[in-house]
Amino acid sequence: MRIKIHHFITLILLIATNSLHAQNVEGSLGLHTFADNREYGKSKRYPQTIFGVRLSPELGLLLDSTHRIRVGFNALHEFGSSKFTDHIDPVVYYQYQKKDWDFYMGAFPRFKLLSDYPRAVLTDTLNYYRPNVEGMLVKYENSHFKQTLWIDWTSRQTATARENFLFGLSGSYKPGIFFLSHYAMMLHNAGPAVSIEGDHIEDNGALAVKAGLDLSKKTFLDSLTLNVGGLMSFERVRTIGGWQTPKGLLLEFHVEYKGFGIINSYYNGEGHHIRFGDRFYSSKVYNRTDLTWRPILFKNIEGLLDLSFHFVDGVVDSQQAFGLRYNIMGSRKIK
Repeated sequence: MRIKIHHFITLILLIATNSLHAQNVEGSLGLHTFADNREYGKSKRYPQTIFGVRLSPELGLLLDSTHRIRVGFNALHEFGSSKFTDHIDPVVYYQYQKKDWDFYMGAFPRFKLLSDYPRAVLTDTLNYYRPNVEGMLVKYENSHFKQTLWIDWTSRQTATARENFLFGLSGSYKPGIFFLSHYAMMLHNAGPAVSIEGDHIEDNGALAVKAGLDLSKKTFLDSLTLNVGGLMSFERVRTIGGWQTPKGLLLEFHVEYKGFGIINSYYNGEGHHIRFGDRFYSSKVYNRTDLTWRPILFKNIEGLLDLSFHFVDGVVDSQQAFGLRYNIMGSRKIK
């Protein structure tokens, strides 16, 4: 028996409407405004001022307690630009969340998923200019153990554009005051579809491993952590040479009380060339001291003022950064 097309469409709409019962429509609105003045002239590390705002609305469905679909965008406006927006990144992703597992696939925000990486491995500049991961991420986390695996496709191959992507692994184990953590990343940089004479595939990555103590609950301070570890980078140009693996020692200290904090990060070893890492680690000895203040202005607003001093190559560079994040979320059940 043949079914008329309008009957078929009506049937599909009825099925879809029935399937939406007991589900939630979700929405969120994020605003990230930032000012980051980098006085890096003395060490010749590319001084610049990053000053702008990002707007990131999302809308989607919570299909049940496990499955979520979100659609939105992340728009950047840099102050002083004549354009309303300098760049728009699409946000479209599926999320699976059940018990200790979390899985994302699509174009989804990197904030809070990969923002704990050390700057030596993944620079914090990515938070300004590449706010999304475009690929997949899976995370397993319980009260003592966390492990995250991800891939971020950064360039699709065309006749002239290179194919490159990042993939990484990070995690921690914290049974009490003692903790172990690791952070790894690799960039695979292949050529365009039309080969270029003399061009080669490149691999570039880094690994940081830390062991430390979290004494936050043992003192009157809000936070107190100490850790020691190592940094190793991996780099090769295929068909030309083998792996280059410089390495060095990391020492870190973090204390915070009533919103005020001091962070000190010290590195000593060989210089690195980590494509997506902080450029200061190209030096053999580097110390960074941060004086921070976290004003909580309202329930959904958080600010961070960070005065940084970079001791490197016999000079002192400085940095003044202030960021403000505002995020509201809501949901409504579909009846």
